[in-house]
Amino acid sequence: MAHGSRLVDLVHERIEEFLAERTSILRSISPDLDPVDGFSRRFLSGGKRFRALFCYWGWQGVRTNAFDPFEPDGADDRYPVVSAAAALELFHAAALVHDDIIDRSDTRRGAPSAHRLFEGLHAENGWAGDGAEFGTDAAILLGDLLLGWSDEILDEGLDPLADRRAARAARREYMRMRTEVTAGQYLDILEERAWLTKPDHEQRLRAERVITFKSAKYSIEAPLLIGAAIAGASSAQLEALRDFGLPLGIAYQLRDDLLGVFGDPDVTGKPSGDDLREGKRTMLVAIARERLAPGQRRLLDELLGDAELTSEQVRMLQRTITECGAVDEVERMIADNVARATTALEGAPLSRAARDELGELAKTVTRRAH
Repeated sequence: MAHGSRLVDLVHERIEEFLAERTSILRSISPDLDPVDGFSRRFLSGGKRFRALFCYWGWQGVRTNAFDPFEPDGADDRYPVVSAAAALELFHAAALVHDDIIDRSDTRRGAPSAHRLFEGLHAENGWAGDGAEFGTDAAILLGDLLLGWSDEILDEGLDPLADRRAARAARREYMRMRTEVTAGQYLDILEERAWLTKPDHEQRLRAERVITFKSAKYSIEAPLLIGAAIAGASSAQLEALRDFGLPLGIAYQLRDDLLGVFGDPDVTGKPSGDDLREGKRTMLVAIARERLAPGQRRLLDELLGDAELTSEQVRMLQRTITECGAVDEVERMIADNVARATTALEGAPLSRAARDELGELAKTVTRRAH
């Protein structure tokens, strides 16, 4: 995937160019804003750039230009999609900053989360007041800033686009994504608190709704559609990308849910069993509750969401969830959704190169460790 590597470089360059302009604004206001600039760069420097890749291949799948967009003569043509891919990365960084506050997560990608970085800054300087409160307040503002910047960089990319209908279509897809992922995030925190008041037979359906709107559409379907819209995609092409993107997005989140319970901290950047301590009401948990005997179900319900779970309690819950067959069922669901996505690519009205690359990406984002 040489193009994928080159795209990651282009997106990184675009983000760095954009941040350099915004840094000058921050510095003109006050040197006290240097940590805001530094932490912004930290949260935008890593990651797998999956959303950027799906955005690009959605665009490449429907475009008709013959030249290679990664060669110099493709620079003008690729600017809108590279900017849109960069916008998705800024939006994702904003979402992660806010998500870590909501989940009270201490780490992100193996390093301190944003609110913990600001809390540390408070402690290092001996400032007045509560350090944790300062960290949370500052991180909320950092997330808001990144969110606003994501809109700016998207607009900078779409403004030069000659096809104004395509620009409007891309913007609509982007705004729909923002609404859906925020709604999905709300449903996620709602489920952690309201699940006891809901019938057991609804919990699998409710977990699937969270998966769909918090992650599946946002992580894969929306980036595909935004990229395709920039290229002037037809309704048939957009429909084909939806048929591919949604089941793949569901498989991607199901894999992430397994990693949240069983993942290696060196791979996930989070403590093992972190989702158990946070009390995530995932599809894995919904299936486990269906399969467990009443006594085991009561124990799972009692321990899930306890931030003070010991390592032994985490291992016990991991064994319980595995032995009841919930993990095997989730693995089958992942395989079924990947198969649906792959089938949707066959004969889709997209370029052959895009179909091949999307097929490879489907394997990459759903493998057992990524």
